Amino acid sequence: MKINPVYEDNHIIVVIKQPNIPVQADESMDLDMLTMMKAYLKEKYNKPGNVYLGLVHRLDRPVGGVMVFAKTSKAASRLSNQFRENMVDKTYLALVHGKLEKNKGTLNNYLLKDKETFISKVVSKEIGKKATLEYDVITYDQDRDLSLLKIKLHTGRHHQIRVQLSHINHSIYGDQRYGNDKVGIQIHLWASHLSFKHPTRDEILSFDNIPSWAEPYLENTLSNYVER
Repeated sequence: MKINPVYEDNHIIVVIKQPNIPVQADESMDLDMLTMMKAYLKEKYNKPGNVYLGLVHRLDRPVGGVMVFAKTSKAASRLSNQFRENMVDKTYLALVHGKLEKNKGTLNNYLLKDKETFISKVVSKEIGKKATLEYDVITYDQDRDLSLLKIKLHTGRHHQIRVQLSHINHSIYGDQRYGNDKVGIQIHLWASHLSFKHPTRDEILSFDNIPSWAEPYLENTLSNYVER
């Protein structure tokens, strides 16, 4: 896969992750983003030996969208802290089944990840970790019975968006794990906006990307799908 950075300087590199590519090496042995990014930097700058690249956040394998990597250990530490302290603005687009009762809302649940199946579920407060997200309905497609949502993530739990939406009976279109869609349909969940403070400058950087499947729904609402 050819790497075309959205932004790059001495400390960070921002790219668009394509669906079905793991963020880092796993048991599948498929080529992953971290390996590809290191190879890109090694070739571009003709670097000898190993290339440093810090992984500061993740996206599920089937999910695409905006990602930032750290090119220095200082940047990795500072960006990781921003993600850990919920200082990063993360917005997603999701196409879900059905029409939601409310056009705007907040979901608060407690999630528990099964370490053997790698599936998360909603559990009681006593045994789970708190998960919070806000959603806005952008539009409802009556013909397909699908709703396009803008989702603002406040916590970063395992499969959080997928689990919480499935829990309210609005699973994401194409999600075979937490929904009932047939195999072969790509999950319609995308990291569409990422905003964070530059690790070495007093500057907020913002990046946006819209998947092709969302474009028809956003023709008249492009300026409203994320909070600036």
